[in-house]
Amino acid sequence: MTEVRTMLEPVPSEPGLRTKTYTLNMGPQHPSTHGVLRLLLELDGEEIIKCIPDMGYLHRAMEKLAENKTFHQFTPYTDRLDYLSPFHNNTTYMLTVEKLIGIEAPKRAQYIRTVGCELARISSHLLGLGTWALDVGAMTVFFLTFREREVIYNLFEMLTGARMMTSFARVGGVAADIDSKIETAIRNFLAYMPDKIDDYEDLLTHNRIWLGRTKGIGIFSAEQATALSLTGPNLRASGVNWDLRVQTPYMAYEDFDFDVPLGETGDIYDRYTVRIEEMRQSLRIIRQALDGMPEGPYQIDDPKITLPKKEDTYGSMEELIHHFKIVCEGVAAPPGEVYFAAENPKGELGFYIVGDGTSHAYRLHIRSPSFISIGALPTIVEGRMLSDVVAALGSVDIVLGECDR
Repeated sequence: MTEVRTMLEPVPSEPGLRTKTYTLNMGPQHPSTHGVLRLLLELDGEEIIKCIPDMGYLHRAMEKLAENKTFHQFTPYTDRLDYLSPFHNNTTYMLTVEKLIGIEAPKRAQYIRTVGCELARISSHLLGLGTWALDVGAMTVFFLTFREREVIYNLFEMLTGARMMTSFARVGGVAADIDSKIETAIRNFLAYMPDKIDDYEDLLTHNRIWLGRTKGIGIFSAEQATALSLTGPNLRASGVNWDLRVQTPYMAYEDFDFDVPLGETGDIYDRYTVRIEEMRQSLRIIRQALDGMPEGPYQIDDPKITLPKKEDTYGSMEELIHHFKIVCEGVAAPPGEVYFAAENPKGELGFYIVGDGTSHAYRLHIRSPSFISIGALPTIVEGRMLSDVVAALGSVDIVLGECDR
């Protein structure tokens, strides 16, 4: 690993040789940096001596906004964290709020949440793989992955009424039930998708250009990945078997049989193969969830938490009052502090909430996996060539929306 030095400090050289490094700004334009990220690269020729990630171009003060929004009002803001997997953000946030209140959503709601989260995992990996492949010149993969991602967005539109920013989770359940039409469309997708994943592998897995850009490059050892607090595919690619869906089961995951893909060396190629296999495992989970979908309500039966049916608000003053109070005042939570984390497509997404007995958070902090991944980036690019930066950055799969939060 390259010795850490201050930027522009002269590089040690042989006696009699004059060596000068120079600084290159990569970004903060969006292409190839997967968001408004600036990388300060100190170069000795084409070798990277030092890498300093610089964020701060997208700061939106979301954690502070949460203090002035009710729990439901803050839900659309969570969509804009990892905006490539908004369903996961909604669900993880609501699971944290439910933990603070001390309630649990009905079993059917948990299954619906699981189906949506795994669809979102596939969608996120498709975009990550497509743009990453495009970064290193594999344009065809980009078009193919976006084709399948469009199909998933159609499914989200049927389920939630929105294609991207779903805002679907609610305290105590979800906004709507899953009907036979949506179920049929999802099952058609389950039959359609495996061959498409095979297509990606046909284009990349044994492609000698892809292998040359990914094999043995950008390695996180298991010890490094753990020390850097990496989670998700970036950790599992280094051979560390840690998946919150298995280690600390939540929602309906303990009811399903699925494998946790692991890498061997922790290089860029392993991070690719882990994500490919995770998409296949997500299809397994969705199929089991649909096959075992329990009957029952999709929201908790509590008038102080769940909005009454629209038709009831028109004919009952009591229901209208409950509706008014929930919409205007929100759902109150007891004083206390909780932390809940879920297995987001990019790693461990966690919410820490301090409640003061009102309907909004007194304090809220977000543990975003992309923020950790950006901090780990210098480890795998320092000492490598400039051409490796783009491939390495794509392999850790970041989104700046959950970093400058």
